[in-house]
Amino acid sequence: MTPPTTSTDWQQRYAAALMNSFGPPKLVLTRGSGARVWDADGKEYLDLLGGIAVNSLGHAHPAVLEAVATQLGTLGHISNFFASQPQVELAERLLGLLGTPGRVFLSNSGAEANEAALKLTRLTGRTEIVSTTGAFHGRTMGAVSLTAKEAYRAPFEPLPGGVTFVPYGDAEALATAVTDKTAAVVMEPVQGEAGVVVPPRDYLAAARRITQQHGALLWLDEIQTGVGRTGTWFAHQNPALFDEPFVEADIVTLAKGLAGGIPIGATIATGATALLFEPGNHGTTFGGNPVAAAAALAVLHTIEADDLLDQVRKTGQALSNALAAEPGVSEVRGEGLLIGADLAEEIAPAVAAAALEAGFIVNSTGPHTLRFAPPLILSEDDVAAFAAALPGILAAAKEAS
Repeated sequence: MTPPTTSTDWQQRYAAALMNSFGPPKLVLTRGSGARVWDADGKEYLDLLGGIAVNSLGHAHPAVLEAVATQLGTLGHISNFFASQPQVELAERLLGLLGTPGRVFLSNSGAEANEAALKLTRLTGRTEIVSTTGAFHGRTMGAVSLTAKEAYRAPFEPLPGGVTFVPYGDAEALATAVTDKTAAVVMEPVQGEAGVVVPPRDYLAAARRITQQHGALLWLDEIQTGVGRTGTWFAHQNPALFDEPFVEADIVTLAKGLAGGIPIGATIATGATALLFEPGNHGTTFGGNPVAAAAALAVLHTIEADDLLDQVRKTGQALSNALAAEPGVSEVRGEGLLIGADLAEEIAPAVAAAALEAGFIVNSTGPHTLRFAPPLILSEDDVAAFAAALPGILAAAKEAS
């Protein structure tokens, strides 16, 4: 009898077959249910990262399973020579949630959503973009040109030009950088990859005012922060983060949690910006796929029907409180279930490793910062289990360091 394949076996096969783009995987996962996953050796983990804010309804949620199976059994793929009912309904639903008239371009990922947005900005007749330090907008050539991190940029230069970076959260620096030649300002309402960095409450309003003064577009990258992640449908509309009245962006990009694990991206344009694309300007073979669109509709319906926005606010507060109560944590940032925790010592990678050993998946974004972006279905019991284990995790990390 052939023995079952272990995590070690799978790791070796992975290394032999896949490009070394990510380094050795931390685990080989075989199944998931709710907010938990299991590895190839049968060990259980509480998933506090959610596939990096993607698995909004957790793993194997019945609403997503039913939507995908039903749609795949009806109509799986048709290309964009044709339209499908889920595609149209999803675009309408997203515009309704945003609350502003516009149009939607559907794609397959966050990077592609940002590529479409970048092309839209070029159709204004201007080519200069203002982005922010600490930004992460994707890995395609266009998206990485908007991303400030040198390690992501340097190997692929020269990148598409015309991008100026200003300190995130600094409205004065933004006002200095934006001119009548600026096509758009692009920013995340909360920076996720940088360690969940929250700007001043009036920052987005200042960005809207500055862009309007110069006839530039305001482009908000909600790829990580949207779809209920902070306790509202869009982070830029969250009164816990920003002052009212809410800004109206010219472009909003979404992906990650939108279809609960099925690849999807969405570029929402409002006002005159929504009319910039004409036939032939941009395209995609898989974007707007009826299966992905059906999954997204199921996610949006479930968030609303199960009142998950309220649950995200409550559970997120419980997780923030648990982290803030730990002496080894110096600062807690974020809103809802997008949380960054700074540690008193630069041991975040060791903490992530110790957490994994203890059965919890968390993410370190730097030497002293942890990021949490769990499924929106995370319960307060789940938070309590992590809180009980946290002192031991930190102690193990200190010892290992």
